This record gives sequence, C-alpha cells and structure tokens, in this order.
Amino acid sequence: MSTYKLYYFNITGLGEPVRFVLSYGGVKFEDIRLSFDDWPKKKSEMPMGQMPVLEIDGKKYNQSKSICRYLAKKFNLYGSNDLEALEIDAAADDIDDMRISLSQFYWEKDPKFKAALKEKAMEKYEGCMKLFEEKVKKNGGFFIGGKMSWADLLYCAFCGYLSVVLGHDVNKNYPAMQKLRQTVENHPAIKAYLEKRPKTDF
Repeated sequence: MSTYKLYYFNITGLGEPVRFVLSYGGVKFEDIRLSFDDWPKKKSEMPMGQMPVLEIDGKKYNQSKSICRYLAKKFNLYGSNDLEALEIDAAADDIDDMRISLSQFYWEKDPKFKAALKEKAMEKYEGCMKLFEEKVKKNGGFFIGGKMSWADLLYCAFCGYLSVVLGHDVNKNYPAMQKLRQTVENHPAIKAYLEKRPKTDF
C-alpha cells in the first residue's frame, strides 16, 4: 500500500482540493503544513520550488490539479469514460479560472489596479456561477454525469477561501451550488476530515 505525504502551507488554498480527494479516497496521508517562515528552508526540496507537493512512496510530485487527476483515477472520481473525463477536466479548469480572477483582485495592492481587477473579477464570478448553477441543476446535483467527480471536490474545497475573498458566501443566490457543497461536505470521509482539520483564516 502506498504512503502519502502532502506538503503545503497551513491554509486551505491549492492544497485543500488534494486533501479533499485523498480524504474521499479513504487513504491515510501525512498532512504536512509548513509555516511561511519555514518555507524558504524547504523550497529547494520541492519540484519547481513550489507547493502543494504530494510525496508518494518517497517521490515528490507537484501541480495540484495534476495530483488531483492522478488520485481521481484511483478513487473513481474521473467519470465513466474518456468524454466524461474531458468534461470533468474542463469543469475543473473553469472553476480554477474563476478562482484565479478573484484571487488576482483580492491580493492586488495598488488601489486603482485593484478596482479595475475587481470589476473584471466580479463579472467573471457572476458569469461562471450562473453557468455552474445551470450545469449542476441539469446533472443531478453534480458538475458532470450525475455523480461526484473531482471537479465537485475541487469546487467545494475552494468555497471557504472564495467566500473570504468575496466577503460573503460564494454560493449566495445559487441554491444548486449550496446544495452541492452540502452534499460534498456531508460525505462521511470529507466530513471526518473537516472535523479534524486545523482552523485557519483561509
């Protein structure tokens, strides 16, 4: 049986989707949460000098979505065929596009540039959420194929962070998305992880 170690900061961020997928899969993993002060000492040990990194049987792998896709194949979270897998990957990229747009606005320091980014980010958010809502309604409460996939876990893993960025519940006014988050977070393995994870600002 493989051993897993996940390296990331003590926040949700890009590490949280990997934690969700590992938890869903029911495998034990060492959740190594580095402080920002410790990171410079560890950076050279990581592929491409970045995190999250998943160590599998002693070898380290980077890129959060690539890690999620690998695990999704193991845990039956990648659809029933190649076309469903394609749709799941596209949904994951759509979700990440929205996250990136909102993150760029949120972390920008220059007031004028921040205002311009906010306008674009809110347009992106509202456009994406409207389409996500329609998609989830049509697909039995999930993004693709009427069953849970890693795209659903990815979205729900980002919900807390995105709600902080927006200053309100990311799923406000989107009941199908609210229900999706509830469904994912009430899955026994995800629920058990959420009950024990450290409390963080993001």
